[in-house]
Amino acid sequence: VQLVESGGGLVQPGGSLRLSCAASANIFSIYTMGWYRQAPGKEREWVTSITTGGAKNYADSVKGRFTISQNNTQSTVYLQMNSLKPEDTAVYYCHPMNSAYWGQGTQVTVSS
Repeated sequence: VQLVESGGGLVQPGGSLRLSCAASANIFSIYTMGWYRQAPGKEREWVTSITTGGAKNYADSVKGRFTISQNNTQSTVYLQMNSLKPEDTAVYYCHPMNSAYWGQGTQVTVSS
């Protein structure tokens, strides 16, 4: 399974970005899909996930600002990020939870 994240970039505080993660195989019926992030000098942390049944969970730090969704037909999972803050700056990764698969990540920088 290959995972390719895209959509990162530089955005001002309060701005929005939409990340995408394309999978090489239809794994969404097998795995809960998660987004993780890793800021410089910090541990990688879980941000949000969506189960095979569509249930969504969010870290408290992003609740109300981030939204996870997926398109099973296109084997793509999305992360809509609104009201971005400087502390959201990190490399974002998608990850089928409880698997060994990781994408290369996409850099999100929130700065004025």
